[in-house]
Amino acid sequence: MPASSLAVVGVNHRTASGALRERLAAEETESPLIIARLKLLGLRDALWLSTCDRSEIWLGGADDRAILTAFGFLAERAGTPAEDLEAEAVNLRGAAALRHVFAVAASLESQIVGEPHILGQVKAAHRQAAEAGLVGPRLDSALQAAYAAAKRARSETALAEGATSIVAAAVQVARGLHGDLQRCAALLLGTGDMGAMVLEGMQAAGLERLSVAAPHDRRALAAAQRFGGRALSWDEAPSALAEADLVIAACGFGRCAVTAAMAAAALKKRRRRPIFFIDAAAPADIDPAVGGLEEAYLYDLGDLERVALAGRAGRDAAQRAAWALIDEAAAAFLRDCAERGAAPAVTALRARFVAERQRVLGLMMPQVE
Repeated sequence: MPASSLAVVGVNHRTASGALRERLAAEETESPLIIARLKLLGLRDALWLSTCDRSEIWLGGADDRAILTAFGFLAERAGTPAEDLEAEAVNLRGAAALRHVFAVAASLESQIVGEPHILGQVKAAHRQAAEAGLVGPRLDSALQAAYAAAKRARSETALAEGATSIVAAAVQVARGLHGDLQRCAALLLGTGDMGAMVLEGMQAAGLERLSVAAPHDRRALAAAQRFGGRALSWDEAPSALAEADLVIAACGFGRCAVTAAMAAAALKKRRRRPIFFIDAAAPADIDPAVGGLEEAYLYDLGDLERVALAGRAGRDAAQRAAWALIDEAAAAFLRDCAERGAAPAVTALRARFVAERQRVLGLMMPQVE
């Protein structure tokens, strides 16, 4: 596969606002309809990946027309002009696109580096596209190589330890504040991956009562079904704060989902019963002033990292090692593709040399009368 044939088009948390990502995001149940639409638009060898961090189209055999088509689809879905979308979009080709695919699969491009969900999400997107007949050999081979590299990154480096330690720290603080988590009620705001990870850790530690609210009701309902909780409308979220012992905010849309006034009103109703606020979003979802309120305990991901006692030097070293492994694997994949592409030419050249050698030898042989 020539490096120039791979492309990535879309938005992610590094390039686009949370509002734009929210408009482009799709639930898993929507994916078949989106895949059918991409096929109808004429895209081939393509994959649709939608998570809270990103909505991207990965193309295995991309030309200018395919890339323009992908941008047009995303702009239509977001309800924005294509030129406005391009200002917040990623548009990668060739080796840069391949490196991105490898890094996403290894969770090096996630908001929380090392989180375990993204590899499964990429595989699910790959499977759905393949079942629809949309994935060709070029993209498939790149994805298989990315999975192998991601597995090595998790097994040969300490990459996964950072995300795991954050969840453990959140559970530790929650237990220190509230004791038995079975007695607690939680409120999840938004559906970001890190918020989901923290919630899973809380449930494993005994948490049972849960409410979920998100700016889009369909996402709140899907998350509530996934975690066995109760779905709320976004308008109900402020009043629901008073019922929550734990509030996990994971929207990341660039404005405060919880203001100091909202938190103060909730705490007043609770009559000195504390609330553990976990801001699992980037940018922040909770007004930092909430941390100054009596009986409000606000931790962001950086605070939880410090609680986990995982040294910055160790985390950075793990990320550097993982990036080096990913770069090495991507380069090896490109070399292998180049060698396979060159094989027919080498075979033809070798045959030509053999024929020429035989011709010259024939001229040198003495003719027998």
